[in-house]
Amino acid sequence: MSAPGNTAADLAERLLAGDKRALARAISLVENDDPEGWALVREVYPHTGKAAIVGFTGPPGVGKSTLIGRLIDHVRGREREVAVLSIDPSSPFTQGALLGDRIRLTDHFLDPGVFIRSMASRGSLGGLSEATLQAVLLMDASGKDDVFLETVGVGQAEVDIIDHADTVVLVLMPGSGDSVQALKAGVMEIPDVIVVNKSDHPLTDTMVREIRGTLSLAPQEGWRVPIVKTEASRSEGIDELAEKIEEHRAFIEEQGTLAERRRRNLMNEVLALAAARLRRRLEAQVSEDESVQELLDEVVARRLDPASAAAKLLEREL
Repeated sequence: MSAPGNTAADLAERLLAGDKRALARAISLVENDDPEGWALVREVYPHTGKAAIVGFTGPPGVGKSTLIGRLIDHVRGREREVAVLSIDPSSPFTQGALLGDRIRLTDHFLDPGVFIRSMASRGSLGGLSEATLQAVLLMDASGKDDVFLETVGVGQAEVDIIDHADTVVLVLMPGSGDSVQALKAGVMEIPDVIVVNKSDHPLTDTMVREIRGTLSLAPQEGWRVPIVKTEASRSEGIDELAEKIEEHRAFIEEQGTLAERRRRNLMNEVLALAAARLRRRLEAQVSEDESVQELLDEVVARRLDPASAAAKLLEREL
């Protein structure tokens, strides 16, 4: 493995010292698949694993950004440093610029203890781009105590946020019945904490009862998923939510499941990176290798089925 270049070594030093500009530059390098970015992650990786990583998911419009803004106030009040990574299913034209619309978070842009970044999902199958965990690792290495991961939307496309967080918070609002259906159908992993935001709505209690009913169908051992009612725009319920997030972390640390969860998350990340790189290598081969083209001709002529062709391709590759 080659040593990191001067850029990566210099950036690593500044990043580990908590320099916000170095962190922003490092994430851009990783996002652009620059070799310096990967060299940098390699350099700082031994310094990671200290931050508490909390994932927030839920349908659009439920007030996740406002909620995260209020939680930032809470953790900053306790002199903890925080980073927010927001994953947007944005078009290739905006490349994640949706964060510009998140006025609620702009209060924190000038706070040196807060770092906020938006990243496009770029059509990644799981709603999270390949570079997501790398960005989280860089935030962790830069000395942040808490990293908040936000993803837009809920359902199969977003469940792999589970693979990036120690604690998963599902944010719903009264009337978003589709989300409760998704929970019932098992499309969504059971989160660690459920928030019903905009709780001054008349249907709040009905929704809480529905969620409780759904959770009662899940195995009852271990962590009991709390349901927290919040009114983020008025900062109501934020202290209780922060408390439940901390309680969950303490629970998984005590049970030894934090280490298990992180092991599983890292295994999934290694496999995802290997699969993505293998795919790119195969795609490059398909376009350049005549024998691969001949294999495809056989499939087109219906003399060879696609699965057998894939097996032959993998035999050659592996």
